[in-house]
Amino acid sequence: MSDSAVEIRNLTRRFGSFTAVDGISLDVASGEIFGFLGANGAGKTTAIRMLCGLLVPTSGLGRVAGYDIMKESERIKRSIGYMSQKFSLYPDLTGRENMQFYGSAYQMSSTDINRRIGELIEQLDLGDFVDRLTGSIPVGWRQRVALANAILHEPSIIFLDEPTGSVDPVYRRSFWSLLYALAEAGRTIFVTTHYMDEAEFCERISIMDAGRIIALGRPADLKRDHEATTLEDLFVDLVDGKGPRA
Repeated sequence: MSDSAVEIRNLTRRFGSFTAVDGISLDVASGEIFGFLGANGAGKTTAIRMLCGLLVPTSGLGRVAGYDIMKESERIKRSIGYMSQKFSLYPDLTGRENMQFYGSAYQMSSTDINRRIGELIEQLDLGDFVDRLTGSIPVGWRQRVALANAILHEPSIIFLDEPTGSVDPVYRRSFWSLLYALAEAGRTIFVTTHYMDEAEFCERISIMDAGRIIALGRPADLKRDHEATTLEDLFVDLVDGKGPRA
């Protein structure tokens, strides 16, 4: 397999007789912002959990950050950043305390933890919120604190599972500005979203339906190839099985 940040071949996950992810294959280049799209139940979260070393595939091959997803899940977990769909920080700890806890879990030194907290407070503009209990701050700022925890240990690949759900459009645009800055600094961004306007910000996207990837490419190319005016039109046409527009 190549030196891609993410490379998978025929990745499959079954739960009993139900196939949640059905033989998907893709490559994500280092430094790319890759959008992983699909309706609820399409298999996105199951796939991303396999890529993050949180769920063992039923079959297939893959490497993430250079590590085998079948055999080296613990190394993958230490090498990536992961921001889950649901808020996963401790609400009764401050943002700073959450970062100190996560830093120790990654076996970072106190000096490095404090250095990174200082950098992230400035980078993500967290000064007004980092010392408040995370359960008490506005949702959009909670998401920034969660992002700070995901990138505290300076991972080369960041997995974000619907990071802007339940936040307003102004915040979503601000959050994507942060993702662009991370990509420009050399980070690979692998993001799931169901917002088609966000998908336009990605260099490439895939669309999943019923556990399979049914489209893969640059947003502009996919719209052209499928004769769709918008990504929303493309998504609806493909998922509904209507095919290209006349």
